[in-house]
Amino acid sequence: MKHLIPILLLLVTPYAQTGPDRAAAKQQLLWQKLESTINDVDHNLDGVLGVALLDLTNGQKLLLHADEVFPQASSIKIAVLAELYHQAQSGKLKLTDLYTVESSDRVPDSDIMGGLTPGVTRITLRDLATMMIAVSDNSATNVLIDRLGMDNVNGLMDSLGLTHTRLRRKMMDLKAAGEGRENVSTPREMMTLLQDLYRGKVLNKEMTDDFFKCLSTHKDSFIPRDLPEGLKIANKPGELEGVRNDSGVVFIANRPYVIGVMTTYLRRERDGEEAISRISLAAYRMFDRLARASEYGRVISPGNTGKP
Repeated sequence: MKHLIPILLLLVTPYAQTGPDRAAAKQQLLWQKLESTINDVDHNLDGVLGVALLDLTNGQKLLLHADEVFPQASSIKIAVLAELYHQAQSGKLKLTDLYTVESSDRVPDSDIMGGLTPGVTRITLRDLATMMIAVSDNSATNVLIDRLGMDNVNGLMDSLGLTHTRLRRKMMDLKAAGEGRENVSTPREMMTLLQDLYRGKVLNKEMTDDFFKCLSTHKDSFIPRDLPEGLKIANKPGELEGVRNDSGVVFIANRPYVIGVMTTYLRRERDGEEAISRISLAAYRMFDRLARASEYGRVISPGNTGKP
């Protein structure tokens, strides 16, 4: 009988797992499949790819080249927006403070500011922020950078331990860009910034809610491109020659997550856009199933007939 004991133990051990343990084991297989998809995108992309994914429910991460420094293009505006709300919370300014538009504000890619009447039109700082996020208006962004102070934006990043996230120039400053002063971050640091904001480590609840309301303003971007209409997504894409990025929070009910996908050295920018959208869709499909499934993986959808 002694020789049977190890065999019996082997037979019994799998069934000794608790329900949550069994669920976690099966869910881990989904993470592995998602990782395989991302590795496939990375292998086929003619460029450099970095990815950071974070499950805000349990803290699980999926990282690929997450500590590489990437040019951010307009995605750095997330950091600018965070400092705007940080200063509003501390009383240095009010989101309702008014600014009079000046002709000297105008720089290229300013779809809204470029059409306003200089010396006459007055808009609030929050209006400028909405323009910065919704249509990536560069003139509005530069006004905010001047008002907030570039050093203060970087100081907030330092206080959060994000030492590779740097605002080094204003928008459309080609001279600064030519000198190597690029706005940069890493997938992990942008993920961490959004996580800290989501968890209320940067702003109080009122400011946090309004921050994400502003960041979720509808925009043409890569993370939401193939996702369902009406899903709340607080993100900011970035585009430069050879560069495509997008970082944000996807607010799936019961399973919100952070996603940051960065590409650079692209031979074709469209390939970078498609890589971001493909990874975003794969992540959404996994998190959506996790949000609606039982520990056994049974998914209940609206309108389910209940047929076996």
